[in-house]
Amino acid sequence: MSGIHQSSLFALGPQVLVEDEEGGIFYRPDVIEPALATRWFAALRDTVDWKTMRRPMYDRVVAVPRLVASYRLDAPTLPLLLPEIAARIRGELGEPFNTVGLNYYRDGRDSVAPHNDKLPTLVPGHPIALLSLGSTRRMVIRAKAAPRTAIRIDLETGSLLVMSHRSQRHYDHGIPKTPGDVPPRMSLAFRVRPKDTRR
Repeated sequence: MSGIHQSSLFALGPQVLVEDEEGGIFYRPDVIEPALATRWFAALRDTVDWKTMRRPMYDRVVAVPRLVASYRLDAPTLPLLLPEIAARIRGELGEPFNTVGLNYYRDGRDSVAPHNDKLPTLVPGHPIALLSLGSTRRMVIRAKAAPRTAIRIDLETGSLLVMSHRSQRHYDHGIPKTPGDVPPRMSLAFRVRPKDTRR
């Protein structure tokens, strides 16, 4: 299986978290300068068509604990600033991202359960790039195979977490609930999807 490195709880600089033949999982803080990250956060918070989703869980249907939105980047109309942000992330990584999925964590009670991206909805060989805006939240990346080693890393505003296509076979990732007074956070997940995939 791919190589895994234990991360410190607080990111101090660029870190390789998982190694594999496609680039693994790595973290780059301070990709977007703080003032620009703040401006992007405010604009997206106010212009994105945020939705509440519901899903079945056991014997009932529950609300997904965050707000969500998704767009193809070639859509004729996109929320304010998304084309600028997409161009910046494409330039940083040299990848032809064509979709973006957004999550809005309103407070520490909002979260996302451990999961991996569905590989049939992704073009092989291209990574997933996660841009964080707003408050810092901790992500847990856990190996699927025993001994299920976990990496816990704080995703800061303006940072990029990049996960290879291959890594989705071997690792889950999630944002757990956080106690206390936690300001809002937003994530933008850029992907390369087949042309016949809606978002």
